[in-house]
Amino acid sequence: MSKKNDQYRKVLHRYLPSEFVDMVVQLLNDNPVNFKIVKPRKTKLGDFRWKSSDGKPQITINGDLNPYSFLVTTLHEFAHLITFNKFGHRVSPHGKEWKIEYTKLLLPAIDSNWLPKELSIALTTSITKMKASSCTDLQLQRVLLSYNSVEDELTTLETLEKNSIFALNGRVFEKGLLRRTRFLCTEVKTKKQYLINALAHVEQLDHER
Repeated sequence: MSKKNDQYRKVLHRYLPSEFVDMVVQLLNDNPVNFKIVKPRKTKLGDFRWKSSDGKPQITINGDLNPYSFLVTTLHEFAHLITFNKFGHRVSPHGKEWKIEYTKLLLPAIDSNWLPKELSIALTTSITKMKASSCTDLQLQRVLLSYNSVEDELTTLETLEKNSIFALNGRVFEKGLLRRTRFLCTEVKTKKQYLINALAHVEQLDHER
């Protein structure tokens, strides 16, 4: 197991804040799972599947995340794994059982004093509110995005003015009104309307397009 742990640490040091590497290694030891670091996906930061091709549970995490986003996303997905191991399909994905497990994983990270103060406060507030996902907790997500490198900074939908034209996933939209954490946007080609996350990374286009 020591050799495998060394392999885990070698890889995880490239993605996590160094202080939290052993925490994730321990989670890997305690919860058998296929843990994969994958190419960036625009629609999600991480993913949990209860059964992969070899029959084992699988967690995937986007490899382009900054270290703190990688940590929070990893804990989020391990909470799904632990919840599934305890309850199977009998509970909802982000129900009270998942919230309890996610909180159990977040509290040691917060109490460690290894997190930046702003992030620690945002996570504590997030636990109190406990939204379904770190991606729908806009304040937490804003804080996590602030740790991106300058080269990784992208335009978010909320920074565009109303009626701005933007591209997302190869499609062109016009920005509409805010509905809680999402903007009601109209696809230019089909005139269909979609709710798009306020912090979605988009490409602003010329208004005349």
